[in-house]
Amino acid sequence: MSVAPRIALIHATPLAMEPIQAAFQRQWPQVRTLNLLDDSLSHDRAQAGRLTDELVRRFEELARYAQHAGASGILFTCSAFGPAIEAAGRATGLPTLKPNEAMFEQALALARGSRPLHLGLVATFQASLPSMTEELQDMARRRGIAIDLRTVFVPEAMDDLAQGRPADHHRKIAQAARALAHCDAVMLAQFSMAAALPIVQAELPCPLFSSPDCAVRALMQRMSNAR
Repeated sequence: MSVAPRIALIHATPLAMEPIQAAFQRQWPQVRTLNLLDDSLSHDRAQAGRLTDELVRRFEELARYAQHAGASGILFTCSAFGPAIEAAGRATGLPTLKPNEAMFEQALALARGSRPLHLGLVATFQASLPSMTEELQDMARRRGIAIDLRTVFVPEAMDDLAQGRPADHHRKIAQAARALAHCDAVMLAQFSMAAALPIVQAELPCPLFSSPDCAVRALMQRMSNAR
């Protein structure tokens, strides 16, 4: 009998925890998860755009803790500092997934021929936008894919979720996604948006990607390949 893999989930905000747990329950219920929450990973530092040596050490420290706790893979749900996440992966040697990496890979897989791929991105946390945009553009360049990225920023939707108004959050995310319906695909940048997925899917004619579901599928594939 094979032992279920244990995935460490490292969060910068509790808003990400429930959506990723729900995605695992839908797609990979036998996996065991270890949740680590440290709001020092984002927020003030992310708002100022500062990737300090201290912050990199904190990412590595959490990754090593996850490794000592028996994790066989790590998923970070904080999206502001991709290089620090990569450093954490190198420090442990464990399969380490950045928050939107899998979603971007699956969206870029839609590219056909030489026509630019028109992608829409809905975001609620402004500090993560530069790193997410740079990561997506770099992934596209490495694959030889031309992209046209349109972003809709909805900061007030995150406030709704934090203040216990999920219906208002879902409505605003759906409205933002509808503004991008002309795109080849729409991506929901923050993990906390996944709860709005059923509403957005029902109203959108193009493919829709959310970070939690894409991440779980990618982790399943990586852990399978590592065996």
